[in-house]
Amino acid sequence: MCGFLGVLRLNDDSRSFNNELLAELSQPLRHRGPDSFGVHWEGPCGLAHHRLSVIDCSSAGNQPMSNETEKIWIAHNGEIYNFQDLKKDFALDRNHRFRSRTDTEVILHLYEEIGPDFVKHLNGMYATALWDGRREQLYLARDPYGIKPLFYLQTKDAFWFSSEIKALLEVPGYQRKPSLEALYHYLSFNYISGSLTAFENIHELPPGHMLTLNPAGKEPRIERFFDLKYEINPAITKKEAVHLSLEYLEKAVRRQLISDVPVGVMLSGGVDSSALTALMAKVRGDSNFHTFSIAFEDSSFDESKYSGIVAEHVGTTHHQILVTPEKVENLLPKYLAYIDEPYADGSAIPTYLLSECAKDYVTVLLSGEGGDEFFAGYDTHLAYKMRRLYRKIPPVVRKGIIQKIVNLLPVSHKKLSFDFKAKRFAAGAELDTARSHLAWRVVLDEDAKRKILRDYNLYEDFHPSAEFFSRAFNRCAAADELNRLLYIDFSYHLADDLMIKNDRMTMAHSLEARVPFTDNELVRFLATVPVNYKLPGTKKKYLLRAAMKDYLPKEITAKKKVGLEMPYSSWFRNELREMAEDLFSRSNINATGFFDADKIAALWKEHQTMKVDHGRFFWGLLNYLLWYEIYFTKKNYRSYLTPPRKPRFG
Repeated sequence: MCGFLGVLRLNDDSRSFNNELLAELSQPLRHRGPDSFGVHWEGPCGLAHHRLSVIDCSSAGNQPMSNETEKIWIAHNGEIYNFQDLKKDFALDRNHRFRSRTDTEVILHLYEEIGPDFVKHLNGMYATALWDGRREQLYLARDPYGIKPLFYLQTKDAFWFSSEIKALLEVPGYQRKPSLEALYHYLSFNYISGSLTAFENIHELPPGHMLTLNPAGKEPRIERFFDLKYEINPAITKKEAVHLSLEYLEKAVRRQLISDVPVGVMLSGGVDSSALTALMAKVRGDSNFHTFSIAFEDSSFDESKYSGIVAEHVGTTHHQILVTPEKVENLLPKYLAYIDEPYADGSAIPTYLLSECAKDYVTVLLSGEGGDEFFAGYDTHLAYKMRRLYRKIPPVVRKGIIQKIVNLLPVSHKKLSFDFKAKRFAAGAELDTARSHLAWRVVLDEDAKRKILRDYNLYEDFHPSAEFFSRAFNRCAAADELNRLLYIDFSYHLADDLMIKNDRMTMAHSLEARVPFTDNELVRFLATVPVNYKLPGTKKKYLLRAAMKDYLPKEITAKKKVGLEMPYSSWFRNELREMAEDLFSRSNINATGFFDADKIAALWKEHQTMKVDHGRFFWGLLNYLLWYEIYFTKKNYRSYLTPPRKPRFG
């Protein structure tokens, strides 16, 4: 796991770009790779790389790395879990002299053998920059799940790319400006979707895509190299599906335990992370490893009881981190300086705190992201089935009676309360399938955004945020609607939300987070399983629960999903109220020029009186205002970055 910054000169005006400039611009990335630093120019392409040593921790694995002729250079961030198989299958030893045991060198030589198609054979998480000096061609590639980030920026003189946005903000010729289109969609999702970023003219390479550019080219070419097809195998039985789910997941865990440094697990107490913990012990043949979990004082948000049960059952060395309003307030806006964008997933700060503890014990953490997206574990997936039955009720009854009664339910700030689920379901059930799916996740719909944005005319040309989901739903080749909903989650919620938190919060502490549920073989297998095996009746995540029944206590395999989130709705009315009201003052709201202060004040009053739960919106607004302050008003985001740990390997 690492961080890199690179540049491709596009004209003679960029000749002044040199090692010193790359080293200076890349300094904010040091937390991603504190063990070594390297910079190299090959023709018009310069690469700077900060390394986190995980496999072959010797200097032989340092980057940028070249092939034997030093005409091809690579900067790589991530891990390729099948690199040993690739080395054998393509007989790379036959034509190449390896100088290290790293996956990075395998990528280099695989490219030499088969060219840009090398990405189609990688099973892992990665953002890779490869410069071929023979062809004068730059290749950028990002893993199919968006686990590793990769951003790019084109000025009149050069094409820049980086593992984090912060390394691009000071490049020569770039004028920093907030993106109105990103803000518009952020208000609906509490994260930024697709190739957009919060900064004008800085883009993110989409997951599963490769970007190609040469110095003579005017525009980069971006092509998809990975997608899910959902070609169902009708011959497979439910029993076989359970057995193979376990087999593929165990293989994924085995592959992702390859490491020359200690590996632990983020253990929430849910079935996903519990499965990883149990299978890690099985693969290792012992439980001599560390697990880490989060605890809350609010019982509806707290799963620490269950993580403790799993840790005791497996026998791990377990650590529990209590998240309090005080700890959260102390991390504002610090944690945003590692994310670089407004981001309001309530699991980010808890993950930061967990990683802060874990860094003293491990360098690698297994994480359970992806389990819900590929095994059908969200309430939205069950709601899809219920919606089909619900819509058989006459519309006059649904809209005229049921929806009115549901809207009268008193507001509760408990996690996934009945009133929250009932209101979301009743509203979404009247929409088409894709938009109904969005109704469970949306923060502000189009009408609500129109009310709180100061000058809505600036946003009228942007497509409705729901089109992100609708386009993915329509693009998916699956014959059934449930798999199409899973495809939406794979395309957006997983890549643009969960993986942001997973990468930035662990890398803030120089930790590598691995995600076994995104193993290509496992994911492709699940795309062939009949959909009624994934969600038979009301049994969410059936295949995984059934596969783990002999490895985990029943209270774990049978428990309802809670998910990592913070009780900010209640905190805004109590512990964080004073801080929030200072931030939501009229002067702060008006300073951005984006929002209507009177409308914001009215929503705040509704939240305080518990007329409506606006907690998700205000957590999103809080994060946007803090982000705007440190990146535009004060421009002091670097002051919040903690010096990275010292190198562990010489």
